Amino acid sequence: MSYLIECKNLTKVYSGCKALDDVNLQIGSGKVIGLLGPNGSGKTTLIKILNGLLQPTFGEALVDGQQPGPYTKSIVSYLPDRTYFADWMKVKDVMDLFDDFYKDFDRAKAEDMCRALGIQPEAKMKTMSKGTKEKVQLILVMSRRARLYLLDEPIAGVDPAAREYILGTIINNYGEDATVMISTHLISDIERILDEVVFIQNGKIFRHQNVDEIKEQEGKSIDEVFRDSFRMTPYVGYANPDTDRFAAKAGENHDR
Repeated sequence: MSYLIECKNLTKVYSGCKALDDVNLQIGSGKVIGLLGPNGSGKTTLIKILNGLLQPTFGEALVDGQQPGPYTKSIVSYLPDRTYFADWMKVKDVMDLFDDFYKDFDRAKAEDMCRALGIQPEAKMKTMSKGTKEKVQLILVMSRRARLYLLDEPIAGVDPAAREYILGTIINNYGEDATVMISTHLISDIERILDEVVFIQNGKIFRHQNVDEIKEQEGKSIDEVFRDSFRMTPYVGYANPDTDRFAAKAGENHDR
């Protein structure tokens, strides 16, 4: 069986610390994958390696059977975790840029989605809110006819009212043979569109499973399973009542 994504003993080391630690992963076509884990777990590092922005320290990552390079860049549409357009650019300028760089960019689709969200082609990036910039960037990324969409926190800065439209944009704008990988903390918002989830922590993948199987086995939502898997115990240390407002508040309540 051929995989669209295949990682073999993939390891990435920064200054002696392993951001990815011996990752082995196989993902096929036609799926929506949730890449889930706490901050610093290695999600962005994995996505950047698949996109060819970082090189592995050991092991390898393959996209459609090839190491990241000119071919894989032609079939991968990447949404980074931060906006990268210059402030002076207008929406139409950004579309011109995508038109020039990507043969598979569907400008008419991008323009239709911008109209649906009330985003004007003459609007400048510097006048937009963070959420609106992210909407523009996601629209452009999903307007490519790619084989693999790598989305790093696609709805983090988007208001709840627009999330339904954004998720609909994702789910309705990729082909049957394409795969979407979404890294996010907003699991409850996206779990209904996911086919599989990959749980990652400290650079290691410890669970990769079909969403329906997890729900049947656990009797819980993916959000609940995630919270149980990564639950942290609040730190309770010495509190100075003069400087710690929580300790002071607790003392007030106790006195009552």
